[in-house]
Amino acid sequence: MSNEAVAAAAAKMRQAGQSDAAIRHFSHAIERVAAGERTLISSAEIEPVPDVPGLAELPDADPREALAALAVIRLNGGIATSMGLRQPKSLLEAREGYSFLEVIAGQILDLRRRHGVRLPLILMNSQATHEPTRAALDGIPELANGGLPQEFLQSMVPKLDAATLLPARWPRAPELEWCPPGHGDVYASLVGSGLLHALRERGYRRAMIANSDNLAATVDARIAAHVAEQRIPFLLEVVRGTASDRKGGHLARRRSDGQLVLRETAQTPVEDAASFLDYRRWRYYNTNSLWIDLDALEERFASATTLELPVIVNHKTLDPRDPDSPPVLQLESAMGAAISSFPGACLLEVPRSRFVPVKTTDDLLVLRSDCFRMADGFVLEPARQGASPPEVALDKDHFGLIDDFDRRFPAGPPSLRDAERLIVNGDVYFGADVVVRGSVQIDAPPDGLSVEPGTILNHEAVSASA
Repeated sequence: MSNEAVAAAAAKMRQAGQSDAAIRHFSHAIERVAAGERTLISSAEIEPVPDVPGLAELPDADPREALAALAVIRLNGGIATSMGLRQPKSLLEAREGYSFLEVIAGQILDLRRRHGVRLPLILMNSQATHEPTRAALDGIPELANGGLPQEFLQSMVPKLDAATLLPARWPRAPELEWCPPGHGDVYASLVGSGLLHALRERGYRRAMIANSDNLAATVDARIAAHVAEQRIPFLLEVVRGTASDRKGGHLARRRSDGQLVLRETAQTPVEDAASFLDYRRWRYYNTNSLWIDLDALEERFASATTLELPVIVNHKTLDPRDPDSPPVLQLESAMGAAISSFPGACLLEVPRSRFVPVKTTDDLLVLRSDCFRMADGFVLEPARQGASPPEVALDKDHFGLIDDFDRRFPAGPPSLRDAERLIVNGDVYFGADVVVRGSVQIDAPPDGLSVEPGTILNHEAVSASA
């Protein structure tokens, strides 16, 4: 059955215009799942990573020299449907009237001007983000890459029938037959699009890859120089774990050979659930910001045709809104999991100030607040050095979608600079110049609650109209 499933999936992808590299990568994933390859990583197979070097330990570097052969790739395939968006997340306002894309562009253009480097910015788009992002890039003509493309498309792969592994069919909505392959697809898409060859041909030897929703993942000449001087094929930025990271991917060493590996929630056996949540044991967590040697990547594909990324098997229904639709498998891979494919790969511990992803409106409120400021060169900086952003949990029914969220903060976010925690339950509207200090919980009555302009909430619970 695996041969039939591979052939059917390859034919479907080829008909949809997917690259040979993407087809080989997905075909290999099907073969491994069909063969019963274990996709789970038990705690008994791995051990915690010992201390790793920190960014502060790296020496200063000459930006002109360190960035001369560097390209920047941002993953830009998401439209954040969970937040109610119908456009690329990167076109959403991040703060101070600038979109995520405009902030990233400003960072790149500033580095080009100050250091006289080429530093191309290239976006990996999806079918959903390609057109609107292209239009946005047309409005920033100075961002052109001197003949290199500004974008390439991520692959799309078929959902698989859970029983047969054949491509799932859903004639009433054929678009639901497809799913994204996870951000681990970036490597096959770089090869399949011809971009890897084009970059190397023009003298680029390394790339920094990060998500477009993490504006704090800026280009750092110290890291670029470190990767070049130490000839590191693959470097992953990690943060020290906290309670909020327990569901994130953590790094470990394989006991059998000492190789670094990334373990995600979906790769953890049920019996190891408690171990997976032990962030004090598994100290280092993935930021999805990495630095890769393009020559090493080319060599890996030349020798093996694809990277042997661990397959993440997600059990879903074909129509995510219809629990009675046929069960399917979605095969994905994680970008950081490529660390296990590169002997000599390294980790670098970075401060939390480099890891500010926006996945929910909770995250967006923190990003837009006075917890951060925009420094020269569009660099996002914490307002208080060394301070951790507050924990924010907004009522999903009233704040989960971006339109509802914006409507409840008509004058902008409250001050969260001195906040530790903000929990909002129910329908709450915030006036201008509201200040949150310490730990605050707001419980609205059924008819809602308005926090009046200028209110200072200081370590308190609010359950009546302010």
